[in-house]
Amino acid sequence: MAQYDIGIIGGGPGGYVAAIRAAQLGLRVVLFEKDRVGGRCLNWGCIPSKALLRNADVVNLVRDAAKWGIGGVDDATFDLGIAVDRSRKVVEQLVGGVESLLKGAGVTVVTGEASFIAGDRIRANGEEYGVTNAIIATGATTRMLPGVVVDGTVVLTSHEALLVRTPPARAIVIGAGPVGVEFAHTWASYGSRVTIVEMMDTLIPLEDPDMGLLLQRSFQGRGIDSMLKTKVESVSVEGSTAAVAVSKDGATQMLSADAVLIAIGFKPHTEGLNVEAAGVAMERGFVTIDDAMRTNIPNIYAIGDVTGKLMLAHVAMQQAVIAAERIAGKTPPALDYVQMPHAIFCQPQIASIGLMDSQARAAGYAVKVGRFPFSALGKAIAVGQTEGFAKIVADEKTGQVLGVHLIGHDVNELLGEASLAALLEATTVELGFAVHAHPTLAEALKEAALAADGEAIHIARRRPAPPTEVRRCT
Repeated sequence: MAQYDIGIIGGGPGGYVAAIRAAQLGLRVVLFEKDRVGGRCLNWGCIPSKALLRNADVVNLVRDAAKWGIGGVDDATFDLGIAVDRSRKVVEQLVGGVESLLKGAGVTVVTGEASFIAGDRIRANGEEYGVTNAIIATGATTRMLPGVVVDGTVVLTSHEALLVRTPPARAIVIGAGPVGVEFAHTWASYGSRVTIVEMMDTLIPLEDPDMGLLLQRSFQGRGIDSMLKTKVESVSVEGSTAAVAVSKDGATQMLSADAVLIAIGFKPHTEGLNVEAAGVAMERGFVTIDDAMRTNIPNIYAIGDVTGKLMLAHVAMQQAVIAAERIAGKTPPALDYVQMPHAIFCQPQIASIGLMDSQARAAGYAVKVGRFPFSALGKAIAVGQTEGFAKIVADEKTGQVLGVHLIGHDVNELLGEASLAALLEATTVELGFAVHAHPTLAEALKEAALAADGEAIHIARRRPAPPTEVRRCT
């Protein structure tokens, strides 16, 4: 029986990063993946969907060509099938790159389903592997509505939706989280009539409500309908048409569509893992961990979606580094899950980190808020994308930035600065003092920080501010 320092079950963003980092630290690593490395994110999630979203951006730019002085595009055609083909090529390139990295790092990759025999033994393909430590990185699967059957043709999950080559004439998207609004944007860009059904009272309900309202207005202007505070009662299929019964305020109505996307979230994937044999503790289906990513069994760790901490690929990657370094004897700091960036890639994009103002107040902070519209930003006006705003939530007493919330065209590229501001515990004075290149979108962050102190330059003050001493960063 082969013996390894670490056995990792699951080769997604968490698993493969843990494997590479552990190998860098001189550990002997075996990685088990039932399909291809990269997991849901690279193969059937983050990467192919962003490739399709890029195609949607190009389609929308061409549709608006006359605005830019470009004629002769009235007869242009838009082929979603070609976009799908391109997305799969992107996947192949990135997955192949990860496979090369693992090989170069000396990681043993075993293709096949793996399960625990005991805390220090794993079985895959009928073979047993001895492991001194183990990392569970099995990710998550799509959460389904009770009684709804996915047929892969009319009723879809995001997996099947990524392969749809002809945009549905009428589409119903159930769930207004990241997956739901991204597919709504993509299909609408290719001409689908899309209706989003959401139980909560705004789109993107886990984000700042102001951003949800603006996104709803933006979508409505493009013909994407939003049915909020609405429950799906049933989904049935007859031939190539779906009938969706929805209810709101006691009234029920029937909707008809050519495609229905189930996008209500994800659940942890532990089926077939046999965690019971290893004695690993679970809570609501998730593997419980401490700040070191360790489970209740000292030599078994867990990372990524299966832990339920925060179902984001970049969170899994950072958890992976922590787990690998802990096993190697290092002491990396604990993660602050509040200060983790969130990114949604429809247009306008949604980006955030930290607390909303309501959350900050609930946590006991006296809050000040600064907001700056892209309609007042030179770069946004120059490129013709003025929809949206930057919003800074800060502690009134210390000025520390507690949250950054952005909605607008390509604003996710601003999350790097927001992450550094959070990590370095920047204040509104410091963020407002920092020189930002002109003209750039990042100037909106500076202006929003200044606005929190009533000092924004490029928007009018709501009320005169009392004279203050000039403050300098030291």
